[in-house]
Amino acid sequence: MTEDIMVRLRQALPGLRPSEQRIAKATLADPAEVSTLGITDLAALSSTSTATVVRFCRSIGFDGYRAFSLAVARASADESGRRLEFGVSEGDIDPSDSTREVVRKLAFQEARAVKETAEQLDLEQLDRIVAAISEAPVVDVYGSASSGLAAQDLQQKLRRIGYQVNAWTDPHLALTSAAVLSADSVAIAFSHSGETAESIASLSTAAKCGAFTAAVTNFPDSPLARLADATLTTLSRETRFRYGAMSSRMAQLMIVDVIFLEVAQRHPESVSASLSQTLAAVADRRMR
Repeated sequence: MTEDIMVRLRQALPGLRPSEQRIAKATLADPAEVSTLGITDLAALSSTSTATVVRFCRSIGFDGYRAFSLAVARASADESGRRLEFGVSEGDIDPSDSTREVVRKLAFQEARAVKETAEQLDLEQLDRIVAAISEAPVVDVYGSASSGLAAQDLQQKLRRIGYQVNAWTDPHLALTSAAVLSADSVAIAFSHSGETAESIASLSTAAKCGAFTAAVTNFPDSPLARLADATLTTLSRETRFRYGAMSSRMAQLMIVDVIFLEVAQRHPESVSASLSQTLAAVADRRMR
C-alpha cells in the first residue's frame, strides 16, 4: 500500500463493521499513540479482541498487524512533518486559537486536502469522464449546498469554451432535466458524503436515460459512487467546526479545474477562440 493509511481508513470507515470502526476511529484519533501499541493493547483500547484487530487489518489491505502498525507510524511521522511546515501543533481549530493559528490551521487543512486528492486521483476514470464530456451534446451537473458551488464552477468553466453544460442545485429542476437527457449525454454529481439523496436521485434518473454518469465524492464505496459509471474521489477531513466542508470544497474545485483543463487540451484551437470570444463579449461591460 503506497497511500497514506489515514486516507484508507477514512474512506473505508462507513463500510466497516462496528467493532472494526472502533479500531479505525482510535487510529484516526491518535495515530502516534496507536503506532506504539501492541495488538493486545489496541484491542483493549478499542474494546475488541485481537482476532478482530487481525481481521480489521486484512479488511483494509494489510497482511497482518505489524504491516498495519508500520504504516500508521509512517503516516504519523509524515503528518508531523506537514504540521511543522505550516507551523501548527495539531490540525483541529480550537475556540481559544488566535487569528494567526486559525489561518495556519485552515491553510494546513486545505493544502492537505488538495495534495492528497491529487496524489490518489484515478487518471483512468478521469480520462473516461473527459472523453465523455468532449463528445456529449449536453452535460448536466448536480450538487447541493457547498457541492453546488463546485457544480456551478464546472458549468461556468465549460460553458466559456463552448460546451452546453447545466448546473442544477434545485432538486426538482435537476430531476426534470435528468429525465429528458439523451443517451449520449453526461451527468455528473458532486457530493462529499456520497449519500445526498437529491444527487443520488438525479444521477439515477440520468442513468435510466442511458446517459454516462460520473460522481465526485469523498467515499468511493458510497451509494453515489456505486451508481456512477466513473468516480473521482476527493480527500478531506471533517473537524470540530466542520471546516471539512471547506477543505472538501477546495478538493472538489481542484477536480473541476483538472476536468476543465483536460477537456480544453483536446481542442486547443477552438478553446482559444471561445475564450477570446467570451472575453470580448464582456470587455465592453467593464467599468472604466
